[in-house]
Amino acid sequence: MATISDNKVVTITYDLSVTDENQEKVLVESAEPDSPMVFLFGHSGLPEEFEAQLNGKNPGDTFQFSLTPEQAYGDYDEQALVEIPKEVFLIDGKLDDEMLQIGNFLPMADNEGNHMQAKVVSIGETAVQMDFNHPLAGMVMHFVGQVQDVREATAEELDHGHVHGDGGHQH
Repeated sequence: MATISDNKVVTITYDLSVTDENQEKVLVESAEPDSPMVFLFGHSGLPEEFEAQLNGKNPGDTFQFSLTPEQAYGDYDEQALVEIPKEVFLIDGKLDDEMLQIGNFLPMADNEGNHMQAKVVSIGETAVQMDFNHPLAGMVMHFVGQVQDVREATAEELDHGHVHGDGGHQH
């Protein structure tokens, strides 16, 4: 039986709740047995403390832990609210009204070509306000779940830095 450690492919199911402004837990995401979360441990891009909480667990083990904003995606940063000229969103000279909807997450790139997601907050006459904070920034996250499977990563998965096949990346 494989134990969770670096370079293992880990399959988990979980419920993720966050603490809302009334200090109540609200379910925001579930990974069920028919669509579990599968990731390459140590290369997932998930918060370090998330992986630390799972390290050493075996298939069948359950887990329950919380992450503070500092342990996860940081505090909400007002500086990450950015006004972007509306013409940036023109495609062939036209605004895509389907794409440019309040609440939508859009793929964006900065001046150095770094890719990120941003949420449309408001749409004005000449500019669009975008929020570049992680959707879970500033939130306490509560995980309850179970380890479904742990296996050795293939050489190709290690070389690519992500899982292939079921639940993973398809090339």
